[in-house]
Amino acid sequence: MQKCFLLICCSVLLLVANAQNKVNPVIKGFGTVYEVPFAVENPDPSLKYKVMFDLVTGSEKPEVLLENLESVAKLINLQALGGVTGKHLKVIAVLHGGAAFVVMNNESYHKKFGVDNPNLPLIAALNKAGVELFVCGQTLFKRSIDSQSVTPEVKVALSALTTLTTYGLKGYTTLKF
Repeated sequence: MQKCFLLICCSVLLLVANAQNKVNPVIKGFGTVYEVPFAVENPDPSLKYKVMFDLVTGSEKPEVLLENLESVAKLINLQALGGVTGKHLKVIAVLHGGAAFVVMNNESYHKKFGVDNPNLPLIAALNKAGVELFVCGQTLFKRSIDSQSVTPEVKVALSALTTLTTYGLKGYTTLKF
């Protein structure tokens, strides 16, 4: 009897969990989020958000989308759920360290890792949504990434250190991944 009751409870919980509404209001196909109609804390649409992602950790599997880069899309989708429109949200992402490899064009990425770059569609979607993406020029040299292999949606910065400090002084909140 207890097993049957437990099985029914688990089934109901699974149904409720699966019934949650997943959405991608701005970045289609990436950064999927759940609507949370009962949330008591939400973004304030009257504020102007300036957010900087410090992306340093690369993916262990080159064939897999960089989860930390997808967090940029999640933030944009979450802000949209809270009513924060594009003009009230400025986002930049600074890639360095192991994360820098994701900015390579498909030909160079494939040559290095033997697979297509799964991050390029996400980079294009972020760029289209107004996200400024920077890669650390120091990392390019340190990791032997040819600057000509950087996808056009990404700008090369002198360094992550100078970009992070400059945008910090411009009032951007830093999220480190």
